[in-house]
Amino acid sequence: MTEFMNVLAATGDVDAIRISFNENSMVILRVVIALIMFGIALGTTIDDFRQAVRRPLAISIAIAAQFILLPFITFCLTLILGVRGSVALGMILVACCPPGNVSNIVTHLSGGDVALSVSMTAVGNLLAIFLMPLNFALWGGLHPTGSEIMRSIDLNAIDMLSEVLLVIGVPFAVGITVGHFFPKFAAKGSKIVGPIAFAALGGLILVSLLGNWALFVAWIGVVAIAVAIHDGLALGLGYGIARAFKLPVPQQKAMTFEVGVRNAGLGLLLVFSFFDGLGGMALVAAWWGIWDIIAALTVARIWRRRTGTMHEPIAA
Repeated sequence: MTEFMNVLAATGDVDAIRISFNENSMVILRVVIALIMFGIALGTTIDDFRQAVRRPLAISIAIAAQFILLPFITFCLTLILGVRGSVALGMILVACCPPGNVSNIVTHLSGGDVALSVSMTAVGNLLAIFLMPLNFALWGGLHPTGSEIMRSIDLNAIDMLSEVLLVIGVPFAVGITVGHFFPKFAAKGSKIVGPIAFAALGGLILVSLLGNWALFVAWIGVVAIAVAIHDGLALGLGYGIARAFKLPVPQQKAMTFEVGVRNAGLGLLLVFSFFDGLGGMALVAAWWGIWDIIAALTVARIWRRRTGTMHEPIAA
């Protein structure tokens, strides 16, 4: 596999290219990511955190899988595939991103435990505000080729924390507050804000790809292979760890998508904010945002046909 990647990489240096994304688009991207988080928070209640406390086993497994195992496995995968530094950093960054509410949607479509999925998403996004920058700084700094790029950019984990806090923490806190005091508005708003924001994100990613079409076509071979393997491992990790701890099937479904589905839009924002649209990182984050949804929807529909739906919540 490493030799195949090297053959593809011989056509140029993905570390040297930059994906163009103007300042106006950056502002729109920040707003869209903030709206996605606001939509997630509107659909989250204080009771979701109470549910998390009542299910310590499942939540602990999800936290360990997302914030410890997935970044570590991703780091190892980049070494095995022998990808260039910018592609490796893109994969590590996506692995460090929090889950999105797409995981809740595909859990529902698969017939999984939606209540558990929502609880894990709430806890995961809250923890990601602090753990994401630290995780990325750790694994990116340890990478033999990615660390050179990080040193050349002089990335400051505090700056990344501030950006994450702005686009995740603030909208999440506002959404939780609105949901607590105006539950009826939140119930309706969560069904509108989230889909619109995700549609806008998809549009921005599509525009970005079209605007850099030549670069995308030139490097899609390397990126697509890496992302497909990476996404498969992420989904497999969620499923495997749930099976290992003998969680019920509905919870296995929730865990699979909670670990496997990442908020790559946030990763894309950070690439343009701190890495000047660095080629491999931007292409990985953009393509992951598309491929991840396709793969998750496919797995969810197949799973639902084979195992049916969950009729009653099952406590861990």
